[in-house]
Amino acid sequence: MEIKKAVFPVAGLGTRFLPATKVIPKEMLPIVDKPIIQYATEEAINAGITELIFVVSPLKTSIRDHYSQATVLERELDNKNKPDLLEIVTSIVPAHIKCSYVNQDEARGLGHALLCAQAFVGDEAFAVILPDDMIDDESSGCLNQMLDIYRKNPSSIIAVEHIVPEDSEKYGIVSSSSLGNSLHKINGIFEKPKPIDALSSLAVVGRYIFSPKIFDFLTALDAGKGGEIQLTDAIAKIIKSESVLAYEFKGTRFDCGSKIGYLKATINYAFKHPELKQEFAEYLTLLR
Repeated sequence: MEIKKAVFPVAGLGTRFLPATKVIPKEMLPIVDKPIIQYATEEAINAGITELIFVVSPLKTSIRDHYSQATVLERELDNKNKPDLLEIVTSIVPAHIKCSYVNQDEARGLGHALLCAQAFVGDEAFAVILPDDMIDDESSGCLNQMLDIYRKNPSSIIAVEHIVPEDSEKYGIVSSSSLGNSLHKINGIFEKPKPIDALSSLAVVGRYIFSPKIFDFLTALDAGKGGEIQLTDAIAKIIKSESVLAYEFKGTRFDCGSKIGYLKATINYAFKHPELKQEFAEYLTLLR
């Protein structure tokens, strides 16, 4: 069965970017001329996803607004004969794409965010994209890579990459058995272990494909670290009953949940922007 739904957990407070995120979700911060969230939804749409499910904060409405029709703006652009700009605005959500929204009223973790989306997902496999993790593969996108694997190996799949040992306390870390071709069978997963306790250097990155069974395990969980429903804890349970794969994706990840990662992503995409890349490169050369 083809995967057609993707969940975007975007209800976080974005405290590392205050005061910019006081009223604007961090996912709406721009990377050059598009918000972070739009890069994520474009990745999903390019992979064949047709329903975008946003788990949002009821306090911030700009994500809903961004994916809704902007009638006044569109009419103004049309009246001023600016078809290129009108196309940019109207193509954010292609006609065949459905957008759904559910509020996460409490900051209870990623696992809780997925539970909030359960009614929209239903009884089918689905994808999860964390927009903070921007992945540039200069091609069709990380999720598309994972869906290619899913079609051959219909299992839950988690994107991973190697990290330096001292960063283990920032990530979920997997222990695994290599299957070749950048694939691993996950044997264990641990939430933010100390470097001395990390069983590998493979860290979980914000792309997932799950079978609907993940909801059963999330529902049965007690609160974990920080009083949150930890997705890592549910994955640790599900690997005991079904195969879960780890995939070392092709591409470069930018952690846009951090200021330095956000700046690196901005520079990366500025160098690729057709209108800006040459002038921007010349400017950076002058700074050296």
